[in-house]
Amino acid sequence: MTIPPAAPAAISPPIARLEAVFAANRAAGRKALAPFVTAGDPDAATTVAVLEAIAKAGASLCELGVPYSDPIADGPVIQASYTRALGKGLTLADMFDAAKQASARVSMPILAMASYSLIFRRGIDRFVADAVAAGLAGFVVPDLPIEESDDLDTACRRAGLALVRLVTPTTPPDRAEAIAKKSTGFLYCVSVAGVTGARTELPPGLVDRVKWLKTKTDVPILVGFGISSPEQVKAVAEVADGVIVGSALVRRITEAADQPRETMLADVSHYVADLAAACG
Repeated sequence: MTIPPAAPAAISPPIARLEAVFAANRAAGRKALAPFVTAGDPDAATTVAVLEAIAKAGASLCELGVPYSDPIADGPVIQASYTRALGKGLTLADMFDAAKQASARVSMPILAMASYSLIFRRGIDRFVADAVAAGLAGFVVPDLPIEESDDLDTACRRAGLALVRLVTPTTPPDRAEAIAKKSTGFLYCVSVAGVTGARTELPPGLVDRVKWLKTKTDVPILVGFGISSPEQVKAVAEVADGVIVGSALVRRITEAADQPRETMLADVSHYVADLAAACG
């Protein structure tokens, strides 16, 4: 009797890794910590090392910032890191290569935070294919209006990638509801109006806004912009499903750029571990 060959194992879509992280955190009574790291600052090899370090320190997932010459939502710390990376000649190919190296070494899902201009210029299908090949779990695209997102949304769903949407304090309720229902992977709730940057306290109304958004979507809600301390992380984690920390981490990497890499990585690891501990 001829035994038929075994059917090939089903390949999970990239977004499944992200969903598994949130499921594991819920089961453990924890919230997600999502650091932001600029690709290529101070160099691509260091970016890979930082991604490994924060994964080991307890980060649930990571946003990998794709340097762009005209970011619309990033404050001076992240803008400066983008300028440095571009000044050293970082390309999209370099970013994808760094993501591929890191994804091969850590289970932590990595999402590219990229301007839609970069995606459109490269071509949606090519950008999505490159992301899948690099092991990315999805995208955060802060400058993509919901009305113009259908093409990228379709391509991401076809490839099994998350397409994270953002809502801000100035987003009208009906529009925020539409964005929340369209977002995949998670919903990015911007805590304050304006640009990124560490702040000393959380804005009023944030807790109520997150609670309201939870009634409009089934995807996890992560809060970002201005969060820098374990105390702030703990406060946000009481209501949100996760916390995004960007400028404060980028600043630490920048300030330690002249030190030996291992010294910088140890500092970053300690900082991320403290933030992760505050997530529950």
